[in-house]
Amino acid sequence: MNKIFSILIIILFSQFQLLNAIAASDGEVEISSKKSNGQKVVKDCFETVNRGIFAFNQGLDKIFFKPVAKGYRYLPKPIRSGTSNALNNLSNVVTIPNNILQGQFKDAGINALRFSINSTLGIAGIFDVASYYGLNKLDKEDYGQTLGTWGVQEGCYFVLPVLGPTTVRDSLGSMVNFSGGDAWYNVTISNDTRYFENSDYYYSRLTAGVDFRAKNLEAFDAMEKSSVDLYATVRSLYLQDRKKKINNSSDKTEAMEDGDWDTLENQ
Repeated sequence: MNKIFSILIIILFSQFQLLNAIAASDGEVEISSKKSNGQKVVKDCFETVNRGIFAFNQGLDKIFFKPVAKGYRYLPKPIRSGTSNALNNLSNVVTIPNNILQGQFKDAGINALRFSINSTLGIAGIFDVASYYGLNKLDKEDYGQTLGTWGVQEGCYFVLPVLGPTTVRDSLGSMVNFSGGDAWYNVTISNDTRYFENSDYYYSRLTAGVDFRAKNLEAFDAMEKSSVDLYATVRSLYLQDRKKKINNSSDKTEAMEDGDWDTLENQ
């Protein structure tokens, strides 16, 4: 299983490099939007292919994720809250090293304390005990954001089957998770332990996706009804959200309840 996954990562990396190279050629599609300080250019490589994959993802959402998310909402609120808390707690194993890499040492300390308290007193993060002690939840960080703060350009925007929107930079950041940057991935898949199975990682990722979808049912429905071009709307929202996270902006991304697009793409 690990060998197959490694091969898939290499293939994906090769494809990302190819896309980035072609983006600099005449085949690049540029979408410009006026801004007060100039003009921003977004690279949408192979937009036709992206739109095809986007349509496939929309179909998959309608036959699987949306119905499951609706069913998930019937669970008692304490169960849903506990699940969200546990997933948020687990995300700290990626957020903390990225806090450090971005020089956010105070945030790293707070998140480390939150993780320690909630993993123990909070019973594997099901209860957010840390907030009770005044250690409020901070924004999540990931390796794509870290690359952005280091000045790495986002490169091509493209859509992955099932996983959804991403960029070359964010995809490269996600690969760090599979190369030792995600402690949860390490203890479940990279290393054989008697405490965790490979399936634990995939179940947690799937649950995170369903939890995110359930929180945003109305937001997505409203966006579908109001958007003339849903593909372009999602692209714009994703890129805005990533930019705000990299700049640590407090502004909310319009039409999203929690703006956490990377739940599905890179934890």
